[in-house]
Amino acid sequence: MNPEQSKVLIHDPTLRDGHHAVRHQLSAAQLRAYATAANAARIPVVEVGHGNGLGASSLQVGRAKVSDEEMLTVVREALTDSKMAVFMLPGWGASKDLDRALALGADLVRIGTHCTESDLAERHMGHLRDRGADAHGVLLMSHMAEPGELAEHCAQLVSYGATGVGIMDSSGHYLPADVTARITAIREAVDVPVMFHGHNNLGMAVANSVAAVEAGASIVDACARGFGAGAGNTQLEVVVPVLERMGYATGIDLYKLLDAADLAGRELMPAPPTIDSVGVVSGLSGVFSGFKTRVLDISAREGVDPRDVFFELGRRQAVAGQEDLIVDVAVALRQA
Repeated sequence: MNPEQSKVLIHDPTLRDGHHAVRHQLSAAQLRAYATAANAARIPVVEVGHGNGLGASSLQVGRAKVSDEEMLTVVREALTDSKMAVFMLPGWGASKDLDRALALGADLVRIGTHCTESDLAERHMGHLRDRGADAHGVLLMSHMAEPGELAEHCAQLVSYGATGVGIMDSSGHYLPADVTARITAIREAVDVPVMFHGHNNLGMAVANSVAAVEAGASIVDACARGFGAGAGNTQLEVVVPVLERMGYATGIDLYKLLDAADLAGRELMPAPPTIDSVGVVSGLSGVFSGFKTRVLDISAREGVDPRDVFFELGRRQAVAGQEDLIVDVAVALRQA
């Protein structure tokens, strides 16, 4: 392992992905408090925004308590050393949202698409490239594509101007061998940094993140206390010392990282994410973890088993953005 290979950049989406777990209701004070603690811990990149990204606050996926502009302003003020990142899904956000985020001090922009639809990022990647922005392309629901196909889409994102690429295990479906195969294929296809974002539905998020790093990923996503959609994300204050113990350098202050995690546990969430029965079924069925609260709400209303709803959504290959399909499935199960 040479010195460059031993460096891992930790990307912290606690204040974006964590929003899913509290129906996008984090306040400005909560955002400021965690961003201040993350900055003190020297976490390199802190991502902020509505759970579904810029421009996504809506009745369909949930209205945020705080506007995009206020979120970015508050967090930017707190991050005196750490970089600030934002996330956008084409269709929810638009070029004007990207321009506003850059004007408010975003250092890094991630554009996410379904794993087989990287072409949807071309316009926004080109816009960011023309603005000289650091822009990464990420593929969601990546378990739905084989390693070679993911590698092709990542190479396509690079051709659009992506300065980094990667995959999200949006449903927490992977085992380490799945991650190794995919990151290896992507690493061989591109010459930009590769990232991995894990969910913990099957209890494998830390192990999967380690597998990603060992296969060549140099950017790992992780959230304080695993704060995130469904069963939660890779747990930040666990994966960092694990990687450090293995010889990878993150540059993060351990004690202050633990302080930030303790603050998150106290102030951001009613309870840390757990792997409950619905979370396990979401992972097994390969359904987006962010569907959990809506599946539970709609299943209760329709009087059906949420586990049946998840497995049926999996059979229909539902993806993020198809929240309306949850109602169709629940009604169909009730009428069956």
